Amino acid sequence: MQFVRTPDDRFDNLPDWPYSPIYTDVSAGDGSGVSLRVHHIDEGPRDAANTILLMHGEPSWAYLYRTMIPGLVAAGHRVIAPDLIGFGRSDKPTNMSDYTYERIVTWMSEWLVKNDLTNMTFFGQDWGGLIGLRVVTAFPDRFRRIVVSNTGLPTGDRQPTEAFLNWQKFSQTSPEWHIGRMVEAASNSKPLGAEIVAAYDAPFPSDEFTAGTRILPSLVPTGPENPTSAANREAWKVLEAWTKPLLTAFSDGDPVTAGGHRIFQRSVPGAQNQPHTTIIGGGHFVQEDKGPELTAIINDFIASTPY
Repeated sequence: MQFVRTPDDRFDNLPDWPYSPIYTDVSAGDGSGVSLRVHHIDEGPRDAANTILLMHGEPSWAYLYRTMIPGLVAAGHRVIAPDLIGFGRSDKPTNMSDYTYERIVTWMSEWLVKNDLTNMTFFGQDWGGLIGLRVVTAFPDRFRRIVVSNTGLPTGDRQPTEAFLNWQKFSQTSPEWHIGRMVEAASNSKPLGAEIVAAYDAPFPSDEFTAGTRILPSLVPTGPENPTSAANREAWKVLEAWTKPLLTAFSDGDPVTAGGHRIFQRSVPGAQNQPHTTIIGGGHFVQEDKGPELTAIINDFIASTPY
């Protein structure tokens, strides 16, 4: 497997991102013996009662959580925010065929186990949920709570939204691929400002670095025979027996995942009688639009559901 590694100086002096990188090697999983480096940040007390795992989606990276991390740490929590392989400071295979849904789940599962993370509250948005919920359901004893926002765990048994299908087509056909501008376009807080847009672009100095961001939309199961559909159905069986707390905090302005909160609310036992909320004024990247509000929701949820 061929991969590239974004030069460290691309991450110098990013606005509101003072965090030291931590790296974990995982197997590339292609039989080559190659290892790939997964990046994460680890903030707050290591002996905190609660650890919060924040997983980003497509085509962003952990920088998406820059306005949330300080407030979560101030509440006494340990905060872990990784970059998926192909994103952020993590290594980036250069061939789109190197990325499969199942391989990404395996990479992040190995990362989780190698770091021996436990007592976790999971938060996932976009692909952070598509991958993260698979990790949660593979290792349920490591997690105490789930918070989901603008995400899902698709099996292909339901018709995707038209907005998602349009995005999927765009990702495979557009000759232009400006990641910072795409994050800005899917946020209601635009304009984000040149420095913030540049920070989202920082991991991707050329097209050689963007294979993962290009291919992920096409990996989402949109039909029942998708290679990942069966595995996601098995993960749903775990969620359908999940009695620990689950909270939905979707925004009101995301056409891609509109209505997705209802699936969790009606299917997961732990979602019953929880203070589910709709975040008013948030777009697809609700962390960008309503970071402090989302931080308060997570902190309140943890405080109200002691383990």
